Parts: sequence; structure tokens; C-alpha cells
Amino acid sequence: MSIASSLLRCLILLAAAGLAATGARAQGVIRIGELNSYKTQPAFLGPYRMGMELAVEQINAAGGVNGRKLELVIRDDNSNPGDAVRTAEELVTREKVDLLTGTFLSNIGLAVADFARHRKVFFLASEPLTDKIVWEQGNRYTFRLRASTYMQVAMLIPEAVKMNRKRWAIVYPNYEYGQSAVATFKSLLKQAQPDVEFVAEQATPLGRIDAGNVVQALADSKPDALFNVLFAADLAKFVRAGNQRRFFDDLSVVSLLSGEPEYLDPLGRETPQGWVVTGYPWYAIDTPEHTAFLQAYQQRYNDYPRLGTIIGYSTIVSLAEGVKAAGSTDTEAMIAAFRGLEVMTPFGPITYRPQDHQSTMGAYVGTLDVRDGKGVMTDVRYVDGASVLPSDEQVRQWRPASAQ
Repeated sequence: MSIASSLLRCLILLAAAGLAATGARAQGVIRIGELNSYKTQPAFLGPYRMGMELAVEQINAAGGVNGRKLELVIRDDNSNPGDAVRTAEELVTREKVDLLTGTFLSNIGLAVADFARHRKVFFLASEPLTDKIVWEQGNRYTFRLRASTYMQVAMLIPEAVKMNRKRWAIVYPNYEYGQSAVATFKSLLKQAQPDVEFVAEQATPLGRIDAGNVVQALADSKPDALFNVLFAADLAKFVRAGNQRRFFDDLSVVSLLSGEPEYLDPLGRETPQGWVVTGYPWYAIDTPEHTAFLQAYQQRYNDYPRLGTIIGYSTIVSLAEGVKAAGSTDTEAMIAAFRGLEVMTPFGPITYRPQDHQSTMGAYVGTLDVRDGKGVMTDVRYVDGASVLPSDEQVRQWRPASAQ
């Protein structure tokens, strides 16, 4: 057996060991209801879906979960909270799904989490980044996989402090994710560097940025550093306008998500060099679990993974491990199983914390550069999510007692 085959076998065994039934095969399938903003966020959610499908194929090929095969029931939420709740109701009532997962936009995630609370349905929020989903508006039925805005901002704060800049400008999409990220950045940076000043803010409508005017308004404040929270097409337009006006010259920048291939690849030669970002440098990770995952994904799709792929894959592996530990898809059994659940992902082992239902999945931090006409992350390092989560005392202050 080749080294690659051995690594692949290792990851599959870590993700699916013991999932095959030891006795007679259980009847039926485990139906996973997944809703997301596929129409409006295809760059992230296309690869996300492929990651989910790869995990389902691997787990089913290994015998399923407790002898039952996994089945995805996927719906679009139209990037609208009302539509998302109606879709979730349809999945539960008409499609008879056993579990709910998904959502991308933070406001959508919060709406579905509230639905799960009212309907007493288990919900694994895979991607939405808002801190409220596990803290201020957390509930006992909702768990979250991905590193939150608080966690990723906390990863960037030491880099911002090293820049030793005083006059900070901020640009962000004006909805829950952006607002949450900015509030955390201001709070944590002020704690670490009390003399910092926030000299300008631009809150832009999601997907409708007037990039030229935004750049000019920020430049007029004469900042020496910038915190960016824009992503997708808004980021590309902002970078282009900033490059054209030489706004980024001699400007220190820290930026959420900009190193993710979904958002970095479209920048190409326009990638702003020197930005410190969170992201996913798939080409620079050489751990056994990631190597095995990468080889499996490339063999299946003849493409490289994006960050969405990691999230989609890890979502399904998490649900499979949760059902295995619970012994069923019963809601209360799943809640008990997920509290403290340990899961092996392509980023390594993670744990779902019992105190707030947040996983310890981390993220990569690095510096943007251009190589062969493409944007890349350099000087990368993985930051374990457990190292940037708040204390148990803080969680008790933020999270409702009813969420336990």
C-alpha cells in the first residue's frame, strides 16, 4: 500500500471508525436536512456541498452510521431569514429529516437557530460566524462548527498590535457578521493597545458596495492601518478601487477571511501584498490528516479544495460521530453526545465545548503575496480555536442560563 493510500485510509478510519453496525443492520437512512444560500454565495457553497458529498460517500462506503446510510436533503434559503425558517419547517415536517445543519449568512443562522429552539430540533450551524449564535442568543439545541468572528479576530489582534499603528480605519458589510466582527476588534484591540484611535468606519450594504466612494472616505481620514471585513465580490471591488487610488501603499492591514481561496483566487495579480489575513492555504499544509483529505478530494473532483470544502466535509463527519455516540438521532441524545464530542477533521482534532456548544476548530493566519500571478498566503501558521475562546466565566456571563 502506498503512503498516500495509507494516509487516506487513516483519515477515513478516524472519521468513520466503528460506524458500521456490530449487529443486524438498522433499517432506513439518516436524513440530514441542509439549508444554505447556494444561489447568492456559490463561490463558497459550491465547494462546501462537494465536501459534504465526499464525506457522505466515504461514511456510507464504510457501512454508514450504526448500520444506517446517510442521505442529504438540500434546500436553498434564498439568503432570507423568513424563507430560511419556512424551509427549515418544510425539512422537518414534510421531508421528515432527522437533523438540521447548514446556513452561511449570520442572520440566517440566527433565524434557524431560533427555529430549532422553538421546535426542539437538533441544529449544527456549519458556517455562520456571528458570536450570538453560541453566546448571547445561544440555545441548547444549536451547536456551531466554524471558528467565529470573535475567534478569528482574536487570532489577528497580536498581529495588529505588532504593527504598532494608532489610527485605524474599518470597513465591513453592514449586517450581523460584519457588526459582530467590528465590535470584537474594537474591544480586543483597545484592551491590548489603549491609545489606539478609530478614525473612520464604512459600513457597506452586502453585495452592493460603492467601492470608489468607500475608499475615498477612508483615505480622507488619513489612517495608518485598516481592519477589513469585506468578502466575496465586495472585497474584489474594494481591492481594485484601493489599488487604483494607491490607498494601500504604506497602509498596514489585517483582514478577516481574505486568505480563503473562494475570495483570494479571484483577486489574482491585484492581491494586496502584506495584508495579514485568516484563510486556508491548502497548498502549504502538510499534516497527515490534511494530506489524506486533499488526495481524496482531488481524486474525486480533480480540483483543489476551498475553505468551504473543509467546512462541508467536517460538518458531515461531526454529525456522523454525534449520531454514533448518541446511538440514535433523538434530539436529547444528540445534545448529550455533542457536548464534549471529539471529532477528527482535515484540520486535526476538534472538540465541541459543553459550556457554549462552540467547536474548537481553528484557522490559518498568514500574509498575502503574489506568486506566478496568483494570490497566496505566506508565513502561515495554524491557530487552534481553543486558544482564542473566552473563559468559562465570560461564557456564563454571555450565554443564557436556559441554553444549558
